[in-house]
Amino acid sequence: MPIESLQPQRTLVDQVYDRILDAICDGALAPGQRVTQDELAASLQVSRQPVMAALARLRLQGFLVERGRRGLQVAAVDRARFDAIYELRSALEPLAAALAARRAGREQIERGRALVEQGRRAASRDDAQARLLADVAFHSWIYETSGNALIVETMGTHWQHLRRAMGEVLRHPELAGAVWSEHAAILEAIAAGDAEAAAQAIRDHVTTAHARVTPQLQAAAAEST
Repeated sequence: MPIESLQPQRTLVDQVYDRILDAICDGALAPGQRVTQDELAASLQVSRQPVMAALARLRLQGFLVERGRRGLQVAAVDRARFDAIYELRSALEPLAAALAARRAGREQIERGRALVEQGRRAASRDDAQARLLADVAFHSWIYETSGNALIVETMGTHWQHLRRAMGEVLRHPELAGAVWSEHAAILEAIAAGDAEAAAQAIRDHVTTAHARVTPQLQAAAAEST
C-alpha cells in the first residue's frame, strides 16, 4: 500500500521566529534597538507565548542580547563569527561549485538561470529584503546542486548570521548589481561543466564579498555606538 509522505507544518513559534529574524537581517530591527514581547505580539497579531519562545531562541543564537534594565536588544553583528564564516565559505563554496559543475542536470541549470534573472530584477528594485532573499536562494542552489548533504547542512547552520552581514551590502543597489554579475559568471561556469572555473569564480566572489561587507559592518558598528 503506498504511503504518502507527511508535510510538516511550521509551528507558530517558527513563523514568529522567521519574521523577527527577517526584520533583524534586513535592518528593520537595527543593532541596539530594544525589543519587547508586547510590542512584537501586537505587531504580529499573536499572543505573547510564541513571541517569548522565539525571542529565547534568537537570544541563544546571538541575535539578541540582554542589557540589564534596558531589556532585550538587537545584538551588533559579531565580527569574529562573521570573519570565521567567510573563512569557512572560502573553503566550502569552491568545493560546492566544483561539485555542482560535475553534477548539475539540465533542470538544475535552468533553475539557476531563473534565480539569476530574479536576482537581477531584485537588484534593480528598492527592496533590500528581496535582494537579500535572492542572494540566499542563489547560494542555496549551489549547495543543493553540489549533491553533498554535508555542505547543505553546514552552510545552513551558519547562513542566518551570514545573511545578516550580507544585508549591509545588499541594501546598496549599486553593490547588489555587481554581486549578480559575479553570480552569473559562477552559473555559466557550472553550466559549462567547468569545475575548475566554477571553483575559481566563486572563490573570487567570496573574497570580494568579504571586502565589500567589512566597511559596511564598520560603519554600522560606529553608527550603533
